[in-house]
Amino acid sequence: MKTIHLFKIIPVAVFLVLLYSCKKEIKQDGSSTQTSSEVALQSKSGQAFIEDDGSTPNVLQIAIGSPDHTTLVAAVQAAGLENVLVNAGPLMVFAPTNAAFDALPAGTLEELLKPENKQKLASILKHHVTAGNYDKSFLKNFKKLGQADDTNTTVEVKGDDVYVGGAKILGSVKAGNGIVHVVDKVILPQSN
Repeated sequence: MKTIHLFKIIPVAVFLVLLYSCKKEIKQDGSSTQTSSEVALQSKSGQAFIEDDGSTPNVLQIAIGSPDHTTLVAAVQAAGLENVLVNAGPLMVFAPTNAAFDALPAGTLEELLKPENKQKLASILKHHVTAGNYDKSFLKNFKKLGQADDTNTTVEVKGDDVYVGGAKILGSVKAGNGIVHVVDKVILPQSN
């Protein structure tokens, strides 16, 4: 007769109990059901949600970690652009501060954050991104930059200061997939 060892069975039993508890069903609007793990995956999927404490932060992680960019992060999330900002790049992101968003005309930000304006918000945010990894001094060599929204924006030098689309670069932070230039205003695309 064969002997069954409890120390072999107990870990399997614990694993099965944990697996079963993860499959707990959640009722979602109507008759469809989804497991809690499926709901979590749908709301937070893609490269932007992979946790990695070992490498240099990407441009999105830098923005998320900055107390001066909470409005920008909320706008990126509302536009669904998190996964775009974690691509290999290199990306240059001109990141408006919270004060820059506060300087917009009253009600503008609230209107842009509405779900029905998601595409317009995404277009404005893409106007803050360009391919490349250039520091402030190298940007002085440019007159225009091609932005991710398929438009151009101007580069202007005034003394030691560099302005992109009329926004002054206040500082810069190197990222694992490019560089974040902190700017003092929201850069709006020129209307034709």
